Amino acid sequence: MLRHVTARPSGLRERKKQATRKALREAALRLALERGPENVRVDDIAEAAGVSPRTYNNYFSSREQAIVAAITADREARVAAAVAARPSDVPLADAVVDAIVEQYTEPDETTRDVLLMVTTRPALRDAFIDAARSIERPLADAIASRLGDADSVTPHVLAASVAAAVHVALERWVTPELPSPTGLVVPRGSLPDLLRSALAPLRPALDAADTRQER
Repeated sequence: MLRHVTARPSGLRERKKQATRKALREAALRLALERGPENVRVDDIAEAAGVSPRTYNNYFSSREQAIVAAITADREARVAAAVAARPSDVPLADAVVDAIVEQYTEPDETTRDVLLMVTTRPALRDAFIDAARSIERPLADAIASRLGDADSVTPHVLAASVAAAVHVALERWVTPELPSPTGLVVPRGSLPDLLRSALAPLRPALDAADTRQER
């Protein structure tokens, strides 16, 4: 009975934290689109979300991080959930690659205006690319669960490698081959193709992990 009573506040606190994070990232994106990100202060975002600047700093370290969080919208959790949802007879390599491509290219908040804003501001572009690293920990847990291997370093090494590959693909996608005289950056190539190409060298390692698990 005691555990039941004490568990409820914890769940409520977590829901409140998630609601606050969502309010902050949505306010950050809305204000950035309305004013331009360079004209948005942390205080503005906090006020629009109905919290204090101190509370803001508990969730995000910069305005760029908050804006990008609105664009990625908990993608790390969705990637891990997609891997976990694949049937057990699907090879680990296929489960991971398909989940990454699906979650990074499905229609979401990344509209043309948002993408243009991100790609034309170096700080936002860097934050967008670096956000790929956030998939590492939840993906490691999903891989460990599929392999039944929570104790070894293998799931963590594989997840870190996947995150690095996604980072490379995103960097290539939003970085121009040559500087544009207009200052615009137009994403180049097909993002699904870039992701699959970047992840291809990891397939043997993912297949090997699957093989060891079957023994």
